[in-house]
Amino acid sequence: MGSREEIVAAAAKVMRERGYAHATTKAIAQAAGYSEALLYKHFKDKTEIFTSVLTERLPALGSTLDELMETTGTSSDTPLAANLARLARITLSFYLESFPIAVSLFSSRELLATHREQVLSRRRGPDVPLARVTGYLGEERRLGRIREDADLEASASLLLGACFQYAFLASFEDREPSAAELDEWAERLAATLARTLVVSGDSG
Repeated sequence: MGSREEIVAAAAKVMRERGYAHATTKAIAQAAGYSEALLYKHFKDKTEIFTSVLTERLPALGSTLDELMETTGTSSDTPLAANLARLARITLSFYLESFPIAVSLFSSRELLATHREQVLSRRRGPDVPLARVTGYLGEERRLGRIREDADLEASASLLLGACFQYAFLASFEDREPSAAELDEWAERLAATLARTLVVSGDSG
């Protein structure tokens, strides 16, 4: 019997190329190299396949940010702008990869409701990255590298929102930005945000 993982991987590929509406179970089965009937041995319908793609094949930004905090740390050895640039770069990659598929969620109320229930039950909703970045900024403030009066949640929202907007425009224009372009844009965004956060006279 064909593996469930192979079917989910094939579904992710088809959905990126065609979108949810045109990603039929027949097309997914063909991409996986199996019969359409085999899909229904693992999934009850296309909605279940799609939500499996979202929860299993797309990177989890929240856990990725957790790993970043562990490896980067928040010591004075790493400038604030450099940490923010790395955060922005990871977030850009996440949104660029997930946007073409995730946007299909809003094509169906049933699909959105099903996915919402699944991610909330696993505590992996879209509010998780905001909480992670806000928490990171709080640690930077504890170290005295961010002003006490800075609005951390708003700052985290600005970083995440800017990355989302960038991914949206790239997807709309049907282009794949180069790594160099993404690096440069992440550094610009980080430098701009850092200037609004740093303690007066602190260049980091």
